[in-house]
Amino acid sequence: MKKTNKYLVFVGAALCLASCDLDKLPEGQYVGDGQNEEIISKRPNMVVAGVNAMAAKLNTFGTISDDANTYHNDYGVAAVSQFLEQGGQDMPCTTSGYNWFATAQNYSDRLYTSAGDELIWKTFYNHMKTANDVLVLTEGTKDETMLVYRGQALAARAYDLMNLAQIYQFTYKGHEDALCVPIITEDMTEEEMQNNPRATVQQVYDQIMKDLNEAVTLLSGYDNGSSKDKIDEATAYGLRARANLLMQNWAEAAKDAAKAIEGGTPQSLSEVSSPTFNSASADSWLWGVLITPDNDVVTTGIINWPSHLCSLTGNGYTTLTGSFRYVSSALYDQIPATDIRKQWFISPDTTSTLVDNKTVGGIPVIDYFGLTPYTNVKFGPYQDVMGNTTNSQDWPLMRVEEMYLIKAEGEAMSGDLPTAKQTLENFVKTYRNPSYVCNASSAEAMQDEIWLQRRMELWGEGFALFDILRLKKPIIRKGTNYAAIVQFNLEPESQIMIYRIPQCEMETNKGITEADNNPAAPQPSV
Repeated sequence: MKKTNKYLVFVGAALCLASCDLDKLPEGQYVGDGQNEEIISKRPNMVVAGVNAMAAKLNTFGTISDDANTYHNDYGVAAVSQFLEQGGQDMPCTTSGYNWFATAQNYSDRLYTSAGDELIWKTFYNHMKTANDVLVLTEGTKDETMLVYRGQALAARAYDLMNLAQIYQFTYKGHEDALCVPIITEDMTEEEMQNNPRATVQQVYDQIMKDLNEAVTLLSGYDNGSSKDKIDEATAYGLRARANLLMQNWAEAAKDAAKAIEGGTPQSLSEVSSPTFNSASADSWLWGVLITPDNDVVTTGIINWPSHLCSLTGNGYTTLTGSFRYVSSALYDQIPATDIRKQWFISPDTTSTLVDNKTVGGIPVIDYFGLTPYTNVKFGPYQDVMGNTTNSQDWPLMRVEEMYLIKAEGEAMSGDLPTAKQTLENFVKTYRNPSYVCNASSAEAMQDEIWLQRRMELWGEGFALFDILRLKKPIIRKGTNYAAIVQFNLEPESQIMIYRIPQCEMETNKGITEADNNPAAPQPSV
């Protein structure tokens, strides 16, 4: 039986539970042992505010911007996704002018003084702080609704740690004893947080799995319905599937992915034959950032993800300045002609069935926006209106399509290649390419085929660099449509691929010294 969504009416603005100073406890630590039930019964809205704050913190303008500096890539977790995409090999973009992620593309943001490094760090630790605040408020509760909130907070913290672990250290397998990131839990004192060393990769993943195991239990039967910005049972299983995949717990990853699949249905071949991936109302979205026209990132005009990624907006860096995001010609060439995902990008002869017959003011879309070869048209404009000047599209954090790919990889790598091939073929043939046949004859070949499917399916959504690191792959840009200045190759696990602990943390956390940081690495050159 599903638990009812019992969110209490939230009156007024969300409580400011997340301090600008990441090393501070919530303002006024008012909950002590034995007090929790009393506080919760008197102030339930504070818990609801904390849950809303968890969602809001992933969609925030002003994480690093201030009166002196405004960063136009400062719009939350969707911006982090673009840093990670441009650090890979599948998203060329202009290297100068209006590309606010050029530092990720040329790796100059690996300096621990870079704004990008600070933005990434604070995005996840600010979000983690809101999760810890909810955990403080719900400690010891037996209330069913409060237990759901607690499960969401545990899953949110695991999500943050999993992202941080992949950004600030190499992948789990083979690096278990390497220094990773500080772990912050709800029971830590201010002194402990201000003297908090980097935990090892193993310790971080132990915390991730502990949190997710409890979250899966607490969220059992809970469905987020239309509140896709809230973590539910399927999302928790999906997060644990990701963690198990990273840890190479192959069979467990497949099982968790199968459970997550129960929460959604992939977008059909017809649905993805038009620009889409812009609304959490899609049945395929398990979790996302819900963005409304009154959100700060929208009212800024151009400091939001559609401005930098959507090629069909009427108000963005893409269409106003020509700073489009392209697909690598190397990846494009690997997409079969019968696969709809090839049409998510403008062809070398400047066509795409997604937009060929569409117009804006009577002008063909490709001409109206000046779309050139390899430009993406994957992401649709707000309300599917070409040229819409409102950039209020939702951002996907987890789609069920990813779970099919995790399930197939887990099955293949745990020794069940026939089932893995069936899982992959059924998904691709049904939803993306009716002519698809999987020819992989070994687990390793199957893993590479699934990686190709992930590169096609999840392009632009923040998985590119993570997959390169997880699979210990090189970055290959030479001989592609990358600009000459960034057309370099990198060997697997090159030090420059991961970020350094940022200066803002080094200055406030006495537990991390210069010697504890990741080694500096030279910026790649052609």
